Amino acid sequence: MTQLTGQPATDDVVHLTVPADGGYLGVLRTATAGLAARLQFALDEIEDLRIAVDEACAMLLAIAARGADLDCRFTVIEDALTVEVTVPTVPGAKLPAESSFAWKVLTALTTSASASAVAGRATISLLTRRTTGW
Repeated sequence: MTQLTGQPATDDVVHLTVPADGGYLGVLRTATAGLAARLQFALDEIEDLRIAVDEACAMLLAIAARGADLDCRFTVIEDALTVEVTVPTVPGAKLPAESSFAWKVLTALTTSASASAVAGRATISLLTRRTTGW
Protein backbone atom coordinates (compact mmCIF):
# COMPACT_ATOMS: atom_id res chain seq x y z
CA MET A 1 0.00 0.00 0.00
CA THR A 2 1.17 3.51 -0.74
CA GLN A 3 2.34 5.54 2.24
CA LEU A 4 0.87 9.02 2.53
CA THR A 5 2.67 11.95 4.10
CA GLY A 6 -0.15 13.28 6.30
CA GLN A 7 -2.13 11.42 8.91
CA PRO A 8 -5.90 11.49 8.62
CA ALA A 9 -8.02 12.78 11.44
CA THR A 10 -10.22 10.11 13.00
CA ASP A 11 -13.31 11.56 11.30
CA ASP A 12 -11.62 11.40 7.88
CA VAL A 13 -11.87 7.61 7.70
CA VAL A 14 -15.06 5.99 6.47
CA HIS A 15 -15.53 2.25 6.75
CA LEU A 16 -18.39 0.53 4.91
CA THR A 17 -19.25 -3.15 4.89
CA VAL A 18 -21.68 -4.52 2.32
CA PRO A 19 -22.54 -8.04 1.18
CA ALA A 20 -20.15 -9.28 -1.52
CA ASP A 21 -22.84 -9.00 -4.16
CA GLY A 22 -22.86 -6.79 -7.24
CA GLY A 23 -26.21 -5.34 -6.20
CA TYR A 24 -24.51 -3.41 -3.39
CA LEU A 25 -21.73 -1.80 -5.43
CA GLY A 26 -23.87 1.30 -5.99
CA VAL A 27 -23.48 2.10 -2.29
CA LEU A 28 -19.69 2.09 -2.63
CA ARG A 29 -19.76 4.10 -5.87
CA THR A 30 -21.97 6.72 -4.21
CA ALA A 31 -19.71 6.94 -1.15
CA THR A 32 -16.69 7.27 -3.44
CA ALA A 33 -18.28 10.14 -5.36
CA GLY A 34 -19.34 11.92 -2.18
CA LEU A 35 -15.91 11.75 -0.60
CA ALA A 36 -14.15 12.80 -3.81
CA ALA A 37 -16.55 15.74 -4.10
CA ARG A 38 -15.65 16.70 -0.51
CA LEU A 39 -12.04 16.95 -1.68
CA GLN A 40 -13.20 19.08 -4.61
CA PHE A 41 -12.11 16.61 -7.26
CA ALA A 42 -13.14 17.62 -10.78
CA LEU A 43 -16.18 15.82 -12.20
CA ASP A 44 -14.08 13.68 -14.54
CA GLU A 45 -11.77 12.72 -11.65
CA ILE A 46 -14.80 11.68 -9.58
CA GLU A 47 -16.13 9.54 -12.42
CA ASP A 48 -12.71 7.94 -12.98
CA LEU A 49 -12.50 7.06 -9.29
CA ARG A 50 -16.03 5.63 -9.28
CA ILE A 51 -15.13 3.41 -12.24
CA ALA A 52 -11.88 2.31 -10.55
CA VAL A 53 -13.69 1.37 -7.32
CA ASP A 54 -16.28 -0.53 -9.35
CA GLU A 55 -13.55 -2.40 -11.25
CA ALA A 56 -11.64 -3.24 -8.05
CA CYS A 57 -14.80 -4.55 -6.43
CA ALA A 58 -15.66 -6.63 -9.52
CA MET A 59 -12.21 -8.22 -9.36
CA LEU A 60 -12.76 -9.11 -5.71
CA LEU A 61 -16.34 -10.34 -6.17
CA ALA A 62 -15.06 -12.88 -8.71
CA ILE A 63 -12.96 -14.58 -5.99
CA ALA A 64 -15.10 -13.86 -2.90
CA ALA A 65 -16.15 -16.67 -0.61
CA ARG A 66 -19.85 -17.47 -0.61
CA GLY A 67 -21.79 -15.27 1.82
CA ALA A 68 -18.79 -12.98 2.38
CA ASP A 69 -18.85 -9.27 3.13
CA LEU A 70 -16.92 -6.67 1.15
CA ASP A 71 -15.10 -4.24 3.47
CA CYS A 72 -14.27 -0.83 2.07
CA ARG A 73 -12.18 1.74 3.92
CA PHE A 74 -11.95 5.29 2.57
CA THR A 75 -9.30 7.60 3.95
CA VAL A 76 -9.36 11.33 3.15
CA ILE A 77 -5.95 13.04 3.36
CA GLU A 78 -5.45 16.62 2.14
CA ASP A 79 -5.57 16.29 -1.67
CA ALA A 80 -5.94 12.50 -1.86
CA LEU A 81 -8.44 9.74 -1.32
CA THR A 82 -7.38 6.17 -0.60
CA VAL A 83 -9.78 3.30 -1.02
CA GLU A 84 -8.97 -0.13 0.36
CA VAL A 85 -11.36 -2.94 -0.49
CA THR A 86 -11.02 -6.36 1.19
CA VAL A 87 -12.92 -9.63 0.93
CA PRO A 88 -12.49 -13.20 2.21
CA THR A 89 -11.71 -15.44 -0.76
CA VAL A 90 -12.38 -18.97 -1.88
CA PRO A 91 -9.43 -21.35 -1.34
CA GLY A 92 -6.72 -20.94 -3.97
CA ALA A 93 -8.17 -17.72 -5.35
CA LYS A 94 -5.87 -15.44 -7.33
CA LEU A 95 -6.24 -11.84 -8.36
CA PRO A 96 -5.82 -10.95 -12.04
CA ALA A 97 -2.22 -10.39 -13.14
CA GLU A 98 -0.90 -6.84 -13.21
CA SER A 99 -0.64 -7.20 -17.00
CA SER A 100 -4.41 -7.88 -17.28
CA PHE A 101 -6.88 -5.43 -18.76
CA ALA A 102 -8.53 -4.95 -15.34
CA TRP A 103 -5.21 -3.77 -13.84
CA LYS A 104 -4.56 -1.49 -16.78
CA VAL A 105 -7.94 0.13 -16.09
CA LEU A 106 -7.11 0.60 -12.39
CA THR A 107 -3.72 2.12 -13.04
CA ALA A 108 -5.06 4.40 -15.77
CA LEU A 109 -7.85 5.76 -13.56
CA THR A 110 -5.94 6.23 -10.30
CA THR A 111 -2.62 7.61 -9.10
CA SER A 112 -1.62 4.12 -7.94
CA ALA A 113 -3.12 0.70 -7.34
CA SER A 114 -1.84 -2.34 -5.47
CA ALA A 115 -3.15 -5.70 -4.35
CA SER A 116 -2.37 -8.44 -1.90
CA ALA A 117 -3.79 -11.83 -1.02
CA VAL A 118 -2.89 -13.09 2.44
CA ALA A 119 -4.44 -15.69 4.73
CA GLY A 120 -7.63 -16.14 2.72
CA ARG A 121 -8.29 -12.42 2.21
CA ALA A 122 -7.67 -10.32 -0.88
CA THR A 123 -7.22 -6.56 -0.77
CA ILE A 124 -7.03 -3.95 -3.49
CA SER A 125 -5.77 -0.50 -2.53
CA LEU A 126 -6.29 2.59 -4.67
CA LEU A 127 -4.80 6.05 -4.24
CA THR A 128 -6.08 9.03 -6.18
CA ARG A 129 -4.67 12.52 -5.81
CA ARG A 130 -6.67 15.54 -6.87
CA THR A 131 -5.07 17.19 -9.89
CA THR A 132 -7.11 20.40 -9.78
CA GLY A 133 -6.41 23.21 -7.32
CA TRP A 134 -8.65 24.31 -4.48
